[in-house]
Amino acid sequence: MNDLSRRHLLAGIAAAGAATALTPLGALTVRAAVSPAAAQAPGFYRYKVGAYECTSINDGARSFPLPDKFVTNVPKEEALAAAEAAYMPKGMVTLPFNPQLINTGSKLVLIDSGNGIATYEPTKGAVGRTIQNLAAAGVDPKSIDVVLMSHLHPDHTNGIRAADGSMAFPNAEIMVPAKDWEFWMSDENAAKAQSSEMMKNYFANVKKIYAGIESKVTKYDWGKEVAPGITSIAAPGHTPGHTAFAVASGGSTILIQSDVTNIPELFLRNPDWHVAYDVDPVLAQETRHKFYDMAAADKATVVGFHFTFPSIGHVEKDGTKYRLIPSAWNPLL
Repeated sequence: MNDLSRRHLLAGIAAAGAATALTPLGALTVRAAVSPAAAQAPGFYRYKVGAYECTSINDGARSFPLPDKFVTNVPKEEALAAAEAAYMPKGMVTLPFNPQLINTGSKLVLIDSGNGIATYEPTKGAVGRTIQNLAAAGVDPKSIDVVLMSHLHPDHTNGIRAADGSMAFPNAEIMVPAKDWEFWMSDENAAKAQSSEMMKNYFANVKKIYAGIESKVTKYDWGKEVAPGITSIAAPGHTPGHTAFAVASGGSTILIQSDVTNIPELFLRNPDWHVAYDVDPVLAQETRHKFYDMAAADKATVVGFHFTFPSIGHVEKDGTKYRLIPSAWNPLL
């Protein structure tokens, strides 16, 4: 009978350590035939929605020490406990970024553009990987017809600019939520936000990223088909114009939730928690409940910008909370 226990496991580890200690010094210089790669594979994952071929494009992920007020309405210790329960590094949170590419047959639509290559240089390539992962997926940025923004936070919109400041998707129509554009482009709103360093930087960033192309940007409203088979859904709170999307083809529909929740292990699991990035946290909380109640009732496939790559799953109700059930990786389309 195979008796596997923690005691046996620890004994095995100790034996392995002893064997290493007894290995002659010269033997330690032996190398495997293949050198360590020291890099991840390209991050893209294809899936189908009816006749549409969709691709989840990984823009990277950031791990950082949990700020004191990352969750604004619960003690930091409670938020840390939730992060540790999700096996994030102790004292840290990990935030993934995943734009979506929708090939409708007539249009190639990129929903959100990621952080941009130059946005987080101190992360040494941890984010800003959308262009290279599009290339790995066989997609030339020049072939993108529409870049459809869910809202105008930097991690969603800065990727429209290349490292040299030129347009990363030179042939694409840039579409933004009308309500978000009105909010972030308002000098009056920017003046009111000067007391918050984060908000002050957000306002300045929108002006910088869209400088010189303001007249070329298309503003869209909620409840409209903004591209073939893609309908905008009101999801305010995170920002005034924050938008989710329904993508429908051939009787199949998925929900692209954008930032209805930030890190799902914290804010989907605890929908009444308020993240520091929400402009109107109470409204964002209401939106989370409405959106996830709908998704759970319909057993809808949900795609989240900040879900763990490839960012696709289902949401189930769990009392007053929710849980995310990631979809199984499918090698076939």
